[in-house]
Amino acid sequence: TAAALAYGLQKRNGGTIAVYDLGGGTFDVSVLEISDGVIEVKSTNGDTFLGGEDFDARIISYLADEFKREQGIDLRADKLALQRLKEAAEKAKIELSSSKETEINLPFITADASGPKHLVLKLSRAKLESLVDDLIQRTLEPCRAALKDASVTAAEIEEVILVGGMTRMPKVIEAVKQFFGKEPARNVNPDEVVAIGAAVQGAVLKGDVL
Repeated sequence: TAAALAYGLQKRNGGTIAVYDLGGGTFDVSVLEISDGVIEVKSTNGDTFLGGEDFDARIISYLADEFKREQGIDLRADKLALQRLKEAAEKAKIELSSSKETEINLPFITADASGPKHLVLKLSRAKLESLVDDLIQRTLEPCRAALKDASVTAAEIEEVILVGGMTRMPKVIEAVKQFFGKEPARNVNPDEVVAIGAAVQGAVLKGDVL
């Protein structure tokens, strides 16, 4: 409901909305009913083992596999190299939300008898999407369950709100749009939605906001 409040939806006369929340570690979807400024949670569902970290893990595996194929060295066995892969994967994932391609460049990632080794690899948005497509599809089953529990159809959802950094990913936005049959609302930064909503909720409780 904090996300719904961030959009000022409690000021609407009424309606049914869905909140699609794909964060770093978990996925949640809620169906909310708004009536006379009161928000009622009709249903909630999700996957506690699905989030941005799983998307990062797919990129890390891909980078490690490609490096092993080229150099014959498994970076997964090297803690320091793995940490650098993790940071690079997260950065690449963020960049590919706005770019079609990014380059991952990790000099001196490891070494063998012949000397230092460098990892330089281009990653396209299309490749990333193919690596994580099943993860995105996994979010749709909880959406179906939430609609069923709320006794509403996707067509009856008037607005879909995206929450969490992962919802910046174009493929996620597209999947949500396809499922609900409407363009999701994105007029607030997904990372800040809950913080804004929580602040508004606090003000409502104190009586500062009418």
